[in-house]
Amino acid sequence: MTPKKSHPLSSWHIVFPNDANPHGTMFGGKVMAILDIQAGIVATQYCRRAVVTASTEAVDFRTPVKVGDRLETIARVVFVGKTSLVIKIDAYAENPISGKRKHCTTAFFNMVALDEDGAPTAIPPLIVESDEEKHDFELAQLIKRNALERRKQSESRK
Repeated sequence: MTPKKSHPLSSWHIVFPNDANPHGTMFGGKVMAILDIQAGIVATQYCRRAVVTASTEAVDFRTPVKVGDRLETIARVVFVGKTSLVIKIDAYAENPISGKRKHCTTAFFNMVALDEDGAPTAIPPLIVESDEEKHDFELAQLIKRNALERRKQSESRK
């Protein structure tokens, strides 16, 4: 397969009162749902296959997102294995009036590409060039390795 470059994909959302807890900040689960959708879009765009979420890894909530904020998500493929890929997503909350912006969440989603029968299928290797891409690739590789080890340990306890 011909190696491919990953390109970032940005998306915007508005935080409404029904997205928030009694403190007026967005539910973490709602943030994760938005990130999961974004990861699926980016993964499908990269491999041109149906994909499913295998796991969410290293989700770091840094600062709360308030009702009325705009939430920008920026996602890209940062690691590719034989049938799986890791998507890194950064989320930023922005006050639409003041323009004040803060980095609120970083997450890594492990996705698996599927063939027409729903079985894992091979995907193109990732082209990694810049220092940032190399850093994210190495971090995702570590995250992927830890996820596989955690899965092995979990299965051995059954």
